[in-house]
Amino acid sequence: MIRKIIHIDEEKCNGCGACARACHEGAIGMINGKAKLLRDDYCDGLGDCLPTCPVNAISFVEREAAAYDHEAVMKNMQEKMKKEGMALPCGCPGSQSKSITRREEEEGKDQPPEKDQVSRLSQWPVQIKLVPVNAPYFDGAKLLIAADCSAYAYGNFHERFIKGHITLVGCPKLDDVDYSEKLTEIISNNNIKSVTIVRMEVPCCGGLEHAAKTALQKSGKFIPWSVVTISTDGRILDA
Repeated sequence: MIRKIIHIDEEKCNGCGACARACHEGAIGMINGKAKLLRDDYCDGLGDCLPTCPVNAISFVEREAAAYDHEAVMKNMQEKMKKEGMALPCGCPGSQSKSITRREEEEGKDQPPEKDQVSRLSQWPVQIKLVPVNAPYFDGAKLLIAADCSAYAYGNFHERFIKGHITLVGCPKLDDVDYSEKLTEIISNNNIKSVTIVRMEVPCCGGLEHAAKTALQKSGKFIPWSVVTISTDGRILDA
Protein backbone atom coordinates (compact mmCIF):
# COMPACT_ATOMS: atom_id res chain seq x y z
CA MET A 1 0.00 0.00 0.00
CA ILE A 2 1.05 3.62 -0.52
CA ARG A 3 1.20 5.49 2.77
CA LYS A 4 3.05 8.18 4.70
CA ILE A 5 6.17 6.90 6.43
CA ILE A 6 9.41 8.37 7.77
CA HIS A 7 12.62 8.63 5.76
CA ILE A 8 16.05 8.97 7.40
CA ASP A 9 18.82 10.75 5.51
CA GLU A 10 21.89 8.77 6.54
CA GLU A 11 24.29 11.45 5.32
CA LYS A 12 22.75 14.02 7.65
CA CYS A 13 22.36 11.63 10.59
CA ASN A 14 24.91 12.31 13.34
CA GLY A 15 24.15 9.12 15.27
CA CYS A 16 22.86 10.81 18.43
CA GLY A 17 20.08 8.23 18.86
CA ALA A 18 17.43 10.75 19.91
CA CYS A 19 14.99 9.51 17.26
CA ALA A 20 15.36 5.88 18.35
CA ARG A 21 14.58 6.85 21.94
CA ALA A 22 11.58 8.90 20.84
CA CYS A 23 10.08 6.11 18.74
CA HIS A 24 7.70 4.34 21.13
CA GLU A 25 6.98 1.64 18.56
CA GLY A 26 10.61 0.53 18.18
CA ALA A 27 10.65 1.23 14.44
CA ILE A 28 14.01 3.03 14.59
CA GLY A 29 17.30 1.46 15.69
CA MET A 30 20.96 2.42 15.66
CA ILE A 31 23.11 0.40 13.25
CA ASN A 32 26.80 1.20 12.73
CA GLY A 33 26.31 4.58 14.35
CA LYS A 34 23.41 5.62 12.13
CA ALA A 35 19.64 5.67 12.67
CA LYS A 36 17.75 3.12 10.56
CA LEU A 37 14.08 2.40 9.98
CA LEU A 38 14.07 -1.25 11.03
CA ARG A 39 10.60 -2.26 9.87
CA ASP A 40 7.96 -0.43 7.88
CA ASP A 41 5.12 -2.11 9.80
CA TYR A 42 6.46 -0.70 13.09
CA CYS A 43 6.19 2.91 11.87
CA ASP A 44 2.78 4.48 12.59
CA GLY A 45 3.52 7.51 10.41
CA LEU A 46 2.80 10.00 13.21
CA GLY A 47 6.36 11.29 13.35
CA ASP A 48 7.15 11.57 17.08
CA CYS A 49 10.78 11.18 16.04
CA LEU A 50 10.89 14.21 13.70
CA PRO A 51 11.16 17.04 16.24
CA THR A 52 13.85 15.20 18.24
CA CYS A 53 16.39 15.13 15.39
CA PRO A 54 18.90 17.96 15.88
CA VAL A 55 20.10 17.86 12.25
CA ASN A 56 16.72 17.50 10.49
CA ALA A 57 17.68 14.15 9.04
CA ILE A 58 14.13 12.76 9.26
CA SER A 59 11.26 13.61 6.96
CA PHE A 60 7.99 12.14 5.72
CA VAL A 61 7.67 10.43 2.36
CA GLU A 62 4.82 8.63 0.66
CA ARG A 63 5.82 5.26 -0.74
CA GLU A 64 4.92 1.61 -0.95
CA ALA A 65 5.12 0.28 2.62
CA ALA A 66 3.57 -2.42 4.77
CA ALA A 67 0.61 -1.26 6.86
CA TYR A 68 1.27 -0.33 10.47
CA ASP A 69 0.88 -3.51 12.57
CA HIS A 70 -0.13 -2.62 16.12
CA GLU A 71 -0.15 -6.25 17.28
CA ALA A 72 3.39 -6.80 16.01
CA VAL A 73 4.55 -3.63 17.76
CA MET A 74 3.00 -4.68 21.08
CA LYS A 75 4.50 -8.17 20.80
CA ASN A 76 7.93 -6.66 20.14
CA MET A 77 7.56 -4.34 23.14
CA GLN A 78 6.54 -7.24 25.36
CA GLU A 79 9.55 -9.30 24.29
CA LYS A 80 11.90 -6.41 25.04
CA MET A 81 10.34 -5.90 28.45
CA LYS A 82 10.66 -9.60 29.27
CA LYS A 83 14.38 -9.47 28.45
CA GLU A 84 14.72 -6.53 30.82
CA GLY A 85 12.70 -8.32 33.51
CA MET A 86 9.86 -5.82 33.71
CA ALA A 87 7.05 -7.23 31.58
CA LEU A 88 3.46 -7.34 32.80
CA PRO A 89 0.67 -9.58 31.50
CA CYS A 90 -1.05 -6.73 29.67
CA GLY A 91 2.09 -6.00 27.64
CA CYS A 92 1.62 -2.25 27.94
CA PRO A 93 4.83 -0.24 28.49
CA GLY A 94 2.77 2.34 30.38
CA SER A 95 2.10 -0.32 33.00
CA GLN A 96 5.77 -0.89 33.79
CA SER A 97 6.17 -1.17 37.53
CA LYS A 98 8.39 1.48 39.10
CA SER A 99 8.97 3.49 42.24
CA ILE A 100 8.97 7.29 42.07
CA THR A 101 11.54 9.26 44.06
CA ARG A 102 10.86 12.92 44.80
CA ARG A 103 13.64 15.49 45.08
CA GLU A 104 13.98 17.21 48.45
CA GLU A 105 13.02 20.57 47.01
CA GLU A 106 9.79 19.05 45.68
CA GLU A 107 8.91 17.92 49.18
CA GLY A 108 9.22 21.41 50.67
CA LYS A 109 6.14 22.70 52.43
CA ASP A 110 6.54 26.35 51.46
CA GLN A 111 5.45 26.18 47.85
CA PRO A 112 4.68 29.51 46.14
CA PRO A 113 0.93 29.73 45.45
CA GLU A 114 1.47 30.13 41.70
CA LYS A 115 3.31 26.79 41.47
CA ASP A 116 1.57 23.51 40.80
CA GLN A 117 0.84 21.29 43.78
CA VAL A 118 3.52 18.65 44.35
CA SER A 119 2.47 15.13 43.44
CA ARG A 120 2.80 12.67 46.33
CA LEU A 121 2.45 9.57 44.18
CA SER A 122 5.31 7.20 44.97
CA GLN A 123 4.78 4.31 42.53
CA TRP A 124 3.36 3.24 39.18
CA PRO A 125 1.00 1.72 38.10
CA VAL A 126 -1.88 2.58 40.44
CA GLN A 127 -4.79 0.61 38.98
CA ILE A 128 -5.59 -2.47 41.07
CA LYS A 129 -5.92 -4.54 37.88
CA LEU A 130 -2.45 -3.59 36.64
CA VAL A 131 -0.24 -3.46 39.71
CA PRO A 132 2.18 -6.43 40.14
CA VAL A 133 1.39 -8.48 43.25
CA ASN A 134 5.04 -8.70 44.36
CA ALA A 135 6.21 -5.19 43.48
CA PRO A 136 9.12 -4.19 45.76
CA TYR A 137 7.40 -1.01 46.91
CA PHE A 138 4.83 -3.10 48.81
CA ASP A 139 7.48 -4.09 51.38
CA GLY A 140 6.63 -2.18 54.55
CA ALA A 141 3.97 -0.16 52.75
CA LYS A 142 1.08 1.81 54.15
CA LEU A 143 -1.54 0.84 51.61
CA LEU A 144 -4.14 3.24 50.26
CA ILE A 145 -7.06 1.60 48.44
CA ALA A 146 -9.11 4.37 46.86
CA ALA A 147 -12.11 4.76 44.61
CA ASP A 148 -11.27 6.42 41.29
CA CYS A 149 -13.65 9.31 41.90
CA SER A 150 -12.34 10.16 45.37
CA ALA A 151 -9.23 11.96 44.08
CA TYR A 152 -11.44 14.21 41.93
CA ALA A 153 -13.97 14.92 44.65
CA TYR A 154 -11.57 15.70 47.50
CA GLY A 155 -9.32 18.64 46.65
CA ASN A 156 -6.42 17.87 48.99
CA PHE A 157 -6.25 14.19 48.13
CA HIS A 158 -2.49 14.00 47.53
CA GLU A 159 -1.52 15.62 50.84
CA ARG A 160 -4.25 14.02 52.93
CA PHE A 161 -4.18 10.48 51.56
CA ILE A 162 -1.51 9.67 48.94
CA LYS A 163 1.47 11.14 50.81
CA GLY A 164 3.41 8.37 52.53
CA HIS A 165 1.26 5.61 51.02
CA ILE A 166 1.36 3.12 48.18
CA THR A 167 -1.75 3.93 46.18
CA LEU A 168 -4.17 1.50 44.52
CA VAL A 169 -7.29 2.76 42.76
CA GLY A 170 -10.28 1.16 41.12
CA CYS A 171 -14.00 1.34 40.43
CA PRO A 172 -15.93 -1.91 40.91
CA LYS A 173 -18.83 -0.60 38.84
CA LEU A 174 -16.77 0.36 35.79
CA ASP A 175 -14.39 -2.60 35.99
CA ASP A 176 -17.21 -5.00 36.90
CA VAL A 177 -14.80 -7.22 38.83
CA ASP A 178 -14.27 -8.39 42.37
CA TYR A 179 -10.96 -6.93 43.53
CA SER A 180 -10.80 -9.10 46.65
CA GLU A 181 -8.70 -11.87 45.08
CA LYS A 182 -5.99 -9.48 43.81
CA LEU A 183 -5.97 -7.50 47.06
CA THR A 184 -5.74 -10.72 49.08
CA GLU A 185 -2.62 -11.70 47.15
CA ILE A 186 -1.04 -8.30 47.71
CA ILE A 187 -1.74 -8.25 51.45
CA SER A 188 -0.85 -11.93 51.98
CA ASN A 189 2.44 -11.84 50.07
CA ASN A 190 3.83 -8.55 51.33
CA ASN A 191 4.70 -6.82 54.58
CA ILE A 192 1.80 -4.34 54.61
CA LYS A 193 1.83 -2.04 57.65
CA SER A 194 -1.65 -0.54 57.37
CA VAL A 195 -4.61 -0.23 55.01
CA THR A 196 -6.65 2.91 54.41
CA ILE A 197 -9.78 2.61 52.28
CA VAL A 198 -11.12 5.81 50.71
CA ARG A 199 -14.52 5.48 49.09
CA MET A 200 -17.29 7.74 47.85
CA GLU A 201 -20.66 7.92 49.57
CA VAL A 202 -22.38 6.37 46.52
CA PRO A 203 -23.59 2.74 46.92
CA CYS A 204 -21.40 1.27 44.16
CA CYS A 205 -18.30 2.17 46.19
CA GLY A 206 -19.43 -0.39 48.74
CA GLY A 207 -17.94 -3.00 46.43
CA LEU A 208 -14.47 -1.54 46.88
CA GLU A 209 -14.80 -1.41 50.67
CA HIS A 210 -16.15 -4.97 50.74
CA ALA A 211 -13.28 -6.24 48.57
CA ALA A 212 -10.67 -4.61 50.81
CA LYS A 213 -12.22 -5.96 54.00
CA THR A 214 -12.56 -9.43 52.48
CA ALA A 215 -8.90 -9.34 51.47
CA LEU A 216 -7.85 -8.38 54.98
CA GLN A 217 -9.86 -11.28 56.41
CA LYS A 218 -8.60 -13.83 53.89
CA SER A 219 -4.98 -12.79 54.41
CA GLY A 220 -5.14 -14.00 58.00
CA LYS A 221 -3.11 -11.00 59.11
CA PHE A 222 -3.91 -8.48 61.82
CA ILE A 223 -3.29 -5.17 60.08
CA PRO A 224 -4.59 -1.75 61.21
CA TRP A 225 -7.21 -0.49 58.78
CA SER A 226 -9.65 2.36 58.40
CA VAL A 227 -12.35 3.57 56.04
CA VAL A 228 -12.84 7.18 54.94
CA THR A 229 -15.98 8.21 53.07
CA ILE A 230 -16.00 11.23 50.77
CA SER A 231 -19.22 13.04 49.81
CA THR A 232 -19.99 13.86 46.18
CA ASP A 233 -19.39 17.53 47.01
CA GLY A 234 -15.91 16.78 48.36
CA ARG A 235 -16.34 16.57 52.13
CA ILE A 236 -14.98 13.90 54.46
CA LEU A 237 -18.08 12.35 56.00
CA ASP A 238 -16.34 10.02 58.43
CA ALA A 239 -12.85 8.85 59.19
